[in-house]
Amino acid sequence: MTHDVQQGPPRRRSAGRARYLSRVALSQPTTIIGVLAAALFTYLIAVPIIAMLSDAFRVQARDETRAGGEFASFTTYYLERVFTGPLAQDIFWGPLLGTLGIAIAAIAIALVVGGSLAWLLSRTDLPGRRWFSTALIVPYMLPSWTLALAWTTLFKNRTTGGQLGWLEAIGLTPPDWLAYGWFPISVVLGLHYAPFVILLLGNALRGFDSQLEESARMLGARPATIARRITLPLMRPALLSAITLIFAKCIGDFGVAYVLGSPANFTVLSTSLYQSFATGQIGTSAVLAGAVIVIGMISLIVDLLLLREGKRFVTVGGKGVMHRRIPLGRWRAALGGWATAVFTVSVAVPILTLLLSTVMRQPGLFRWDNFTLDFWAGTDLGTVGLSQGVLRTPELWAAAWNTLWIVGTASLSAGLLGLLVGYVVVRSPLRFLGGYLRQITFLPYLVPGIAFAVAYLSLFAVQRGPVPALYGTALILVIALIAEQMPFASRAGITSMTQLGKDPEEAAQVSGAGWWRRMTRIVVPVQKSSLAAGVLMPFISGVKGLSLVVVLAVPGTDLLTTYSLRLVDYGFTQAANAVVLIIAAVAFFGTLLGQRLTRSTLADGI
Repeated sequence: MTHDVQQGPPRRRSAGRARYLSRVALSQPTTIIGVLAAALFTYLIAVPIIAMLSDAFRVQARDETRAGGEFASFTTYYLERVFTGPLAQDIFWGPLLGTLGIAIAAIAIALVVGGSLAWLLSRTDLPGRRWFSTALIVPYMLPSWTLALAWTTLFKNRTTGGQLGWLEAIGLTPPDWLAYGWFPISVVLGLHYAPFVILLLGNALRGFDSQLEESARMLGARPATIARRITLPLMRPALLSAITLIFAKCIGDFGVAYVLGSPANFTVLSTSLYQSFATGQIGTSAVLAGAVIVIGMISLIVDLLLLREGKRFVTVGGKGVMHRRIPLGRWRAALGGWATAVFTVSVAVPILTLLLSTVMRQPGLFRWDNFTLDFWAGTDLGTVGLSQGVLRTPELWAAAWNTLWIVGTASLSAGLLGLLVGYVVVRSPLRFLGGYLRQITFLPYLVPGIAFAVAYLSLFAVQRGPVPALYGTALILVIALIAEQMPFASRAGITSMTQLGKDPEEAAQVSGAGWWRRMTRIVVPVQKSSLAAGVLMPFISGVKGLSLVVVLAVPGTDLLTTYSLRLVDYGFTQAANAVVLIIAAVAFFGTLLGQRLTRSTLADGI
């Protein structure tokens, strides 16, 4: 009895406080919007992943005999098949080793190339430093497989048939290890992600006070000692973050491994997953997708922990930071040549190779009578399946229209939803609701695109309740792209709403303006620049992205990326390269437009 008397008042106060908070929360439209948004994103993001994982433990159609159970009953057959069965080496362990080998090599190349250039651009008087700051990150603006197509145009040999590569056309036959497999994939991914290292390390170096290095130098420390004892330890969080992020991106990359690995039967996890899906092995592909998701989530969680660890390495206090350029002296010309060589290999040569390949009848034959525009706008190419230039094919314009409206609709929806998520996170009195929205919209960032696509197929390939089967429709592409782009859109919305105070809205509310009027007359107009950037950047990412749409698109809903990949499969190299150049142009100029809208540059850091 005494116990009840002592606990009664706090309980009543707690219940009264809960009722008061509930009344306040329900009186705010942000609560209703937040609940609806939480339900929507749970269905679009969490439910597909759960459905995919459940497919890994249920007997699929036509597998009843092999799995030893009835359709949809529980089974561990797919787990055993992938991890311990006779085909496990071909399905999982071999591709896993291939993926790890490529990731390690690509990270090493990206760190050597990107790390050296980040230091030169941030801390020295490198000639043309401002121009190189933008030019060297161009590969990051382009689809990763642009360089892969240029590589195969140059180094392809007759091992896999089809057209000659340029080197073979002039009498130099490249060996298989140079044309296909681990080596070219590693080099291409390393060069593609080198700008990522430039951005991450360059940003960290700009926040690093050069007085620390100069003090050590004045005390007689050698350059190697300064680098080992001062620079590298302080750069450790940025270095480790670059390593984990590049590793996560290599795990999920599909286009490069498909173009340069598939002709020689070199498989990685993403291509093994694609092959399993393409041959109708739903349970096996679900297990592989789950494994890819686990590896990707672990690497990105490690990165998040490293970001927290990075707070221990703060060297910038309330005072300003000194950035004194180190004179390169007699090494200035040579190091300027190094930056020029990297730009030439990673940007100039690939783009020029792709462009020239589209105007050559015979590959690698540099004669005036060999140049033509037929592959762009010709009418009688004399080939079966593609008898006219790519600009005259209805498939190209259908793919371009699909890209415009599907990716555009998804990007616009993601931008608006991201703004609403930001509004709820910043304005809602229910902190747990804002926290849930923040986490659920970030989840797709932890899931590689091709695994996310398989998750969507698991949920939408058949009718479930009132939701009809969506595979083969444009709608599944739209909603999958919306979900995939929410990490960027929601972060943009939260950031922009954090900078908008409550005063304008409160003044309008006192004047009698309702929520919709406040949103359309105050919030959206004030945030229009952020909203435009929040729409444009996902649009560019969607235009050049391949891993997600390659599983979900069918011939009737082809985008430019999947259309170019079909041309590669059919052996129409010139036409495929032309389409990739169109995609690269859209991505490049779209990125420049995005920077102009946001009044920023990628060279300023991520």
